[in-house]
Amino acid sequence: MEVRHPIHPEHMMMFDTSELREHFLVPELFTPDEPKLVYCFYDRLIVGGVCPINPVTLDIDPKVIGAKYLLERRELGIINIGGDGLVVADGVEYNLANGEGLYVSMGTSALEFRSVDSSNPARFYLNSAPAHAALPTTKISLADAEPVTLGDPATSNKRTIRKYIHPNGVKSCQLVMGMTMLEQGSVWNTMPVHTHQRRMEAYLYFNMKEDDLVFHFMGEPDETRHIVVREGQAVLSPSWSIHSGAGTASYSFIWGMAGENQDFGDMDHVPMSQLR
Repeated sequence: MEVRHPIHPEHMMMFDTSELREHFLVPELFTPDEPKLVYCFYDRLIVGGVCPINPVTLDIDPKVIGAKYLLERRELGIINIGGDGLVVADGVEYNLANGEGLYVSMGTSALEFRSVDSSNPARFYLNSAPAHAALPTTKISLADAEPVTLGDPATSNKRTIRKYIHPNGVKSCQLVMGMTMLEQGSVWNTMPVHTHQRRMEAYLYFNMKEDDLVFHFMGEPDETRHIVVREGQAVLSPSWSIHSGAGTASYSFIWGMAGENQDFGDMDHVPMSQLR
């Protein structure tokens, strides 16, 4: 498990491109049969990916989180962005098709990931946050994640938001997770921008062609930077940072949040005139 330490916004102002990518970009999440977990000290969120050709068991070094197994004192959200797959949680199998999710309870000690067809493997994206109670492990279908369409083609940001793990849906201790899909011809997400000092966020970008990319904008509103992001890569977004993107074509992204509250509308909106 890789560990990422917090960065002060004034420190970030001195970073060059490679340093920004080193501290905030999470590449190569879906290497076949090699699960990847990144533990960040922004609200202690863990971001990970599993692409099983053969069955993969998720084991960790207990020293990193001070626990015998990953979910001893944590909860887990999973969304599959690949072929059909199976998650086995303490011996119970959950079938996850593309776009389906799973909330896994604190206290679940054994996790195994499988693909139904190894020629079209599943790609399981993971977010894990500290938890204080054991809530039911629950599968989330696309029908369960009620869509909300926002934006306008005139501003290149028409998109559909689906909430998977949230207070009015599948409940968690602190993790909030969902997916946004941009319509063809729309390329902007989260513009106008906002911050939320009470929680951090992570974005996974996907549904991108090989030569497409997204310019992910971050930093304090008056001191912005960008990171070039490609298919299947994630960006860590501290609470002090904006988090917005513009792509060379339409794309999708999964957003996950942890922190002080679970209020989706808790945003500090930034006037366009303040951006620099």
